[in-house]
Amino acid sequence: MPNTVPDDRVSRPASFSLREVVQQTLAIEADALKHLSACPPDKLCAAAEMIFAARGPVVVAGVGKSGHIGRKIASTFRSLGQQSVFLHAAEASHGDLGIIHDDSVVLVLSNSGETTELGDLLAYCREYEIPVIGVTASENSTLGKASKIVIAHGKVQEACVNGLAPTTSTTVALAIGDALAVGVSHLSKTEPQDFRRYHPGGKLGARLLTVRDLMHTGDALPIVAPEMPMQEVVITMSAKGFGAAMVCKGTDVIGLITDGDMRRNVARLWQSRAADLVSGPPKTVVPETTAAAALTFMSSQAITAAIVVDDNGKMLGLLHIHDCLRAGVEE
Repeated sequence: MPNTVPDDRVSRPASFSLREVVQQTLAIEADALKHLSACPPDKLCAAAEMIFAARGPVVVAGVGKSGHIGRKIASTFRSLGQQSVFLHAAEASHGDLGIIHDDSVVLVLSNSGETTELGDLLAYCREYEIPVIGVTASENSTLGKASKIVIAHGKVQEACVNGLAPTTSTTVALAIGDALAVGVSHLSKTEPQDFRRYHPGGKLGARLLTVRDLMHTGDALPIVAPEMPMQEVVITMSAKGFGAAMVCKGTDVIGLITDGDMRRNVARLWQSRAADLVSGPPKTVVPETTAAAALTFMSSQAITAAIVVDDNGKMLGLLHIHDCLRAGVEE
């Protein structure tokens, strides 16, 4: 009997180089996403609205490659502030159904919609009236018929050379999950400061830090009086460890003295008082400024520290350039 090739097998001549195979794989998946964006499934918006309206967490379920995609989608929901958890459909049959709240929405992924491991999960949702959103190829599949909302993306050509391994279909499912998560965050009116709450670490968290997060206040500040002799100013600067001193008259900041100012005035340093070394009004930033913008400002002004003030010019604290660099902030 001659070998048969599946109808949806990707046609790649044996003469194709590895580069050409890789390029065609990317092209097939890109074409699927272009088609998806040009003709998005009808129920995408309705599904996002259902998730947004639900009081309980989103439970994302799947097995196999769909399960791996489901884990990422659940993580994306959480990073955007929506309570979400992943449920392996096979484990659901062995006690993990308890993770589903009465007011949850269950998002189920299955390209075929006929995955046998989904049976107990779908039966549970039907019995307890838990709404199901199905992401699958056909609305006429078992998953499609069991879902309150079906996001049917249609049959796609798998990028695998044999047309079998989940490749394009998982890419499409991931894109749909991202669209749902971003849609829900839009309905939630998520702001950058909300996003930062869930990303305090790494470069992403550093990009979202503000001056308020890094500035020094209270007893940590190297505050000196205008008439203080420089011998005492040096002691204060050394004790506080900023390499700078804030020259203040009451609550007003007259200026900032840095190590550089002292070097430039070394000939008269020990005969001077703090006010004598102030070269001009201090450079200031407000607490709502992003740390990245503050770092750019300090670099452009060739300064190592800036006074933090409120909208009325009242001193609130001090930001040092090293604080930004230690936090991983980049210009």
